[in-house]
Amino acid sequence: MNVIIIGPRAVRGTACFLACVLSVAAICLDLPRSCMAQAPDQLQIRGARIDVRFEFIPSDRLRKLMMGRIALSAQAVAAYYQQYPVPAVEIRVGSHRGHGINSGHAFGFPRAHLFVSVGVDSTEPDFADDWITTHEMVHLAFPSVAEQHHWIEEGLATYVEPIARARIGELSPQKVWGDMVDGMPNGLPQPGDRGLDFTHTWGRTYWGGALFCLLADVDIRKRTDNRRGLEDALRGILRAGGSIESEWPLSRALATADRAAGVTVLEDLYAKMRASPVAPDLDRLWHQLGVERQAGALAFDDFAPLAAIRTAITQRRAEPGP
Repeated sequence: MNVIIIGPRAVRGTACFLACVLSVAAICLDLPRSCMAQAPDQLQIRGARIDVRFEFIPSDRLRKLMMGRIALSAQAVAAYYQQYPVPAVEIRVGSHRGHGINSGHAFGFPRAHLFVSVGVDSTEPDFADDWITTHEMVHLAFPSVAEQHHWIEEGLATYVEPIARARIGELSPQKVWGDMVDGMPNGLPQPGDRGLDFTHTWGRTYWGGALFCLLADVDIRKRTDNRRGLEDALRGILRAGGSIESEWPLSRALATADRAAGVTVLEDLYAKMRASPVAPDLDRLWHQLGVERQAGALAFDDFAPLAAIRTAITQRRAEPGP
């Protein structure tokens, strides 16, 4: 992955771009920087090591809050994939004025590492609103692919992030599905658009990719009587060595995923959506899943045809061990 990420809910600024460049330079060139000379904080998640280096001197309170946020995000990703995506990763934490985590980026070269920027005035509620840290960690679990397929990298991170957090109870199913109802229309093709490989707008990259993932998840579950889902397909890629530290053709990633799921959903869906502006009927899909708005609030219909699939996608699971 060699582009600056502009997330679906936050926009990266020039300051973050420069921070990312400096972070990469320090890693690749081993530049001496006093703030990077600090011993890293370390976490262990399912046998994986996470080294956290602050590129500034945080207060004890901010350090504790940031480490808690990183640990929770790592637990969510490990729960979804049944392992942490890479055996070791370094997370560089930069700073900006204000509150919350406002940007992030994932790198696979020369080794897996992440950069996130945290506001120096952040308080506990700011971390509860953070989705970026988990989003960036999801990137670790998919191989780097050609630039024209950037939508699958960002689409997966956009789709998996809230589901992974729901699996450990951090987000409610109502929150996840409500955000999907609001966000997925951004991924529908606009006049003049082509398929996902040929239309690289913000909406089609992030939400178009997420829509691809949702359709694949539902179809895998329909064709396996809800015994398998998208996570089974993605776990197959990881087992085959496909993490951010590797470069694969997209065809290999999709074929590997379909073998793990036992059905050729991802390859078939890609053949339909890669060059053609496919626009699924989202209202019908929400109705089948039993997701609807009532007086501004989200409600579930547990008698809907695909209600069991909706439940399975965001159902809370046992949290992973250390």
